[in-house]
Amino acid sequence: MIKVIKLIQELWLKISIFVLISITVLSLYPLNNLPEVPGTDKIHHLIAYAALTYPTALKKPNRWMYIIIFFVFYGGLIELIQPYVNRYGEWLDMLANTCGVFCGIILASLTNNFYKRQIKKQKH
Repeated sequence: MIKVIKLIQELWLKISIFVLISITVLSLYPLNNLPEVPGTDKIHHLIAYAALTYPTALKKPNRWMYIIIFFVFYGGLIELIQPYVNRYGEWLDMLANTCGVFCGIILASLTNNFYKRQIKKQKH
């Protein structure tokens, strides 16, 4: 588990860019009908933005909070653009995006606490 955490911390920027591009494509690709997938649309938004935020919040690079704020605004921007590409923008989707950002931060904080405890155990 510690190796995975270290790997995410090392690759945080590449992972974040990949997830950001994936969110952009999946959110803005014009569709005639939304595909049938398990779960609700809001849960999908929450998971996507938690996954986007997690690597950055785990690494906490310089000025990481500015990146997090960008993710929140980006989620809003996507919702504003969607009506222009045959999609539906919703304020509740933006709320789910923002909740996902906070969930990513909380999960990263819990992971960092776990990581620090494991490192202390290894030293003893």
